[in-house]
Amino acid sequence: MDHEVYTLKNGIRLLFKYANSPISHCCLLINTGSRDEKPGEPGLAHFIEHLLFKGTKTRNTNQILNRLEIVGADLNAYTTKEYTCLHSSFLNEYLERTIDLLADIAFNSVFPENEIEKEKGVIIDEILSYEDQPEEAIADEFENILFKGHTLGENILGTRESVLKFNKKDVLDFLEKNYNTSEIVLAVCGNYKFSRILKKAEKYLNHIPENTHKKQRIKPIQNQHFNIELAKPINQTHLIMGGTAYSFYDARKYGLSLLNNLLGGSFMSSRLNLEIREKRGIAYTIESNYIPLSDTGIFSIYFGTDAEKANKAIKLIHKELKKLRDQKLGLLQLEQAKKRFIGQIALSEENRMAVLISMAKSLVDFDYIDSLDEVFSKINNINTEGLLEISNEIFDINRLSNLSFVPEKE
Repeated sequence: MDHEVYTLKNGIRLLFKYANSPISHCCLLINTGSRDEKPGEPGLAHFIEHLLFKGTKTRNTNQILNRLEIVGADLNAYTTKEYTCLHSSFLNEYLERTIDLLADIAFNSVFPENEIEKEKGVIIDEILSYEDQPEEAIADEFENILFKGHTLGENILGTRESVLKFNKKDVLDFLEKNYNTSEIVLAVCGNYKFSRILKKAEKYLNHIPENTHKKQRIKPIQNQHFNIELAKPINQTHLIMGGTAYSFYDARKYGLSLLNNLLGGSFMSSRLNLEIREKRGIAYTIESNYIPLSDTGIFSIYFGTDAEKANKAIKLIHKELKKLRDQKLGLLQLEQAKKRFIGQIALSEENRMAVLISMAKSLVDFDYIDSLDEVFSKINNINTEGLLEISNEIFDINRLSNLSFVPEKE
């Protein structure tokens, strides 16, 4: 085992991974995100993430921001559909300073009324910035339609109207209902003894009251297939094709992850990149993505190209998907795909912060963390029959929906 786990008396879990490095990483992962918002309050989880930096019982905004930056450390946060994460990278000597600050902003924030009003403007600017980027906006709109009527479909940032309505009571109510101590992990990666990590965690987290308020997540209903075209003030056509997929509790996620990597992963020799960009010169960006969530998942393919080339790109994508539905991968192809995927995962271990956050998520979701060898074993156990079954389900033309942003006609 390359890590240690300890549960504090309030249910918060401590995760430690040793690394022989002068640089350490720390994250506080909270199992709550935009899907946990009530109807009518999209953007609240993300809004709270911003407000955590706006003052605690003992620190103002400047003191929070300077506490780590003054020693060259990095401090940041993000919100997803299902998680909120505060994280920092720092020189080893600043471990206590980091744990102290993360605990302070997560559990002692006071949410000043003037900062709430001020931050609304910042969030609205962020929303407008995303709307100016069609490659970002189309992904949000696709999920909105895919999960129509469910909080998973709401934009993580919310809307201008929803953000303007937020008040301090909304913030405090959300925290009470969703910041469950048994679903929070403090994770540290660095050159320390575990006893030191435990001592600092107990000092700054043991006094946090236990919160056992259990959230009730509602599984989204499969919406009907759609094919929607929206005119936008843009120069290129942008398109997303996809649908729902497996949750991260489904063992088939490994097979779909392998197929996604083969089809449109982040390497230049992926099938879609070779066929559409390298061979045909149709699109600069062509990629596929698979995002597993706790009770569903999202598989999608995205590209942007000149309007007159879009239909050709769509036909080529369907041609590649049909190959995967109709033909088993050859044994050599399968072995090559596995080796490439395993190699990419191994290389990603160099990004210690990403690995640490991934481990914290696994602890929250499964109460267990797979070793690299266990992950590699699951990938190596994938067979051609299983991949063919997955392809015929997820890449079924009758369940793939399309959303395109096209240039407005003059």
